[in-house]
Amino acid sequence: MTATGLKTNVSSGADTEERAYAGMVARAAALAPRLREGALRSEQLRCLPEEAERELHESGLFRIVQPKRVGGSELDYVALIDCADALGQGDASVAWTFANLASHHWMLAMFDSRAQDLVWGKDPNTLIASSFIFPAGRARKVDGGYVLRGSWPFSSGVNCSEWNMLASVVSSEDEADGIEYRIFLLPKSDYRIKDTWDATGLRGTGSNDVEVSDAFVPQSMTVGVHELAGGPTPGSAVNPNALYKLPVFSLFPYVLSGVALGNAQACLDDYVNLARHRASTYNRAKLSDFQTTQIKIAEAASKIDAARLIMRQACIEALADARRGRIPDMATKTKMRRDGAFSVNLCTDAVSLLFAASGARGLYMASALQRQFRDAHAINAHIAFNFDAAGTNYGRVALGLPSENLTL
Repeated sequence: MTATGLKTNVSSGADTEERAYAGMVARAAALAPRLREGALRSEQLRCLPEEAERELHESGLFRIVQPKRVGGSELDYVALIDCADALGQGDASVAWTFANLASHHWMLAMFDSRAQDLVWGKDPNTLIASSFIFPAGRARKVDGGYVLRGSWPFSSGVNCSEWNMLASVVSSEDEADGIEYRIFLLPKSDYRIKDTWDATGLRGTGSNDVEVSDAFVPQSMTVGVHELAGGPTPGSAVNPNALYKLPVFSLFPYVLSGVALGNAQACLDDYVNLARHRASTYNRAKLSDFQTTQIKIAEAASKIDAARLIMRQACIEALADARRGRIPDMATKTKMRRDGAFSVNLCTDAVSLLFAASGARGLYMASALQRQFRDAHAINAHIAFNFDAAGTNYGRVALGLPSENLTL
């Protein structure tokens, strides 16, 4: 093959990948108007509507970061940001559920191949929920695996999932073993769903509790957090793409941060449309003529644009480093967490600003603004977006102190 021919093939391959990526984001954007129309139903059901689940399956969106070898798209990690952004402009609850469940295909690719074969061998479309709250569980080592018990909150999308990734502390009688954080993959028959999700925001995510009573989990159906810190994982033998060598919990905020982005963008677009056509109730002056309206639009738009740049760049840089075989140091990992929290806080600030500027009109339940405001603050309540926690840990490491986040 000539050098020219090789270059052409490489270029053609890159173009194909770019088209596939753009096509998937376009599919997400095409769903947004229908999701927006069904947002009230999503809130009433308190879980992902069947029609939305079906469309996410049919579009291939659930499988955007699943390995190609089992029929997934194996897109770059930043696809989670871009697709959640697009879907979030329709309904943040659906986008949140999508991002959670899609990311678990990415994580399963890092498990032992036996776990992958068991789950995807039965159905590569199967959905996997999670709860990564380690203190909620207790596991003990036994022959061939572990015995797990506990009660975990906030398992988004659990009702439509057949499996669940549950995080737990592994206890040991030998104090010298220290604390081990581990993730356990269980079939639906091994846990009980408790209908607890009745929240003010992200109502349609079905983020219910799950309870496990002394379930045996084979060794192959578990993975240690230390194995997900960047670099080769147990799944690398069958999934060599650098996508599956990313540091999972360092990038944890970016699984969901695109939801905040899409929700804030929808809020801005709605406010701009409202201000263009609305007059003041009291003096009939056009809102678009008010300088305060213009400034608030500029400020909110700046925050959203800045958040989008921060989120996307963090994901792009992380994958570029993984492709070079670089494992990020602790300073880089804490920066990822810092920027993930900061960027979502920017989105929350933008929505709060616009909601306050909308006046009494934004209070009506028929208005999308009140839902966007509630969803923005529900998103921001996630621990991954707590800037005090992320900022403190970043500052500690910058000052030469050890990280307090044991999952990094």
